[in-house]
Amino acid sequence: MSVILLALDPNNVPEAQARRIQSLKPDSRLEITDDREKIEPLLGEIEIAAGHFPVTWIPRAEKLRWFQQWGAGTDWLLRHPEIAGRDFILTNASGVHAIPISEHILAFMLAFARGLPNAVRTQQQRDWNANRQVTTFELAGKTVLIIGIGAIGRRTAQITSALGMRVLGIRRNASKSPPEVERTGSPEQLYEMLPEADFVVLTQPLTEETRNMFDAKAFSKMKPSAYLINIGRGGTVDEPALIQALQSKQIAGAGLDVFANEPLPPESPLWEMDNVIITAHYSGSTPQYNRRALDIFLDNLKRYTGGEPLINVVDKKRGY
Repeated sequence: MSVILLALDPNNVPEAQARRIQSLKPDSRLEITDDREKIEPLLGEIEIAAGHFPVTWIPRAEKLRWFQQWGAGTDWLLRHPEIAGRDFILTNASGVHAIPISEHILAFMLAFARGLPNAVRTQQQRDWNANRQVTTFELAGKTVLIIGIGAIGRRTAQITSALGMRVLGIRRNASKSPPEVERTGSPEQLYEMLPEADFVVLTQPLTEETRNMFDAKAFSKMKPSAYLINIGRGGTVDEPALIQALQSKQIAGAGLDVFANEPLPPESPLWEMDNVIITAHYSGSTPQYNRRALDIFLDNLKRYTGGEPLINVVDKKRGY
């Protein structure tokens, strides 16, 4: 009998959902555990794996036909090209982050617009007068350029357009543009569109094509009053070039949730900059995460057992 492995803490899987999984594929045995010592003996029997399954074990799971990973990013394939060539379906949890990450993006924007980083510092110093000298601006009427119009990018477009912001976008297939986006360009039009933006939001995955796409040339195209927000992957930004652009006031500031090396080293100049807000790669954090990811898995499991195409299928060669 084949095994469906749900590599999660059993306490985080409601009994009703566990029963639903088993009922959709009664000819398989459901195992729910995140204990590696319990998972390893099952490797030769696993047909379906979901959750926090160690990707380095995939070559040993000879019967694996489908892996539903619990996150959205699949840039780990760049480090494991031998896995990309294996014959199994890889799906991700794209869409699970749309609400928390779009709200995180908005939090960065509002923090810069309302001078909150300075307010926090002066609150700690109990300095009323310094707090009152902060420069503020309104988001309404500003232009945001979203690089990557997937689930996160589209919800960000919806929220920012509702606030009266003008929304531009960059995506590989520029012909598919959500109604909230005024104009969508291809990656080749990036330098042309950057000068229009007051906020540049990076949501794209890390691939060989996007690695260090935000380099010194890209920063030179941005307004001196513009802010960079990166919640996608740290490797899409040339970090030394970003540091130089911030130090020289080539751009106004940056809200950063992801970095080229994580944890961000203590010696990084980014920690000390007044025009930078750092969050420790938690923009996707939400108490609703497992519930939403389980819903995606259940939908796909129903499709899998019914012989229908799965959603969120990753092109393992391209890495997204």
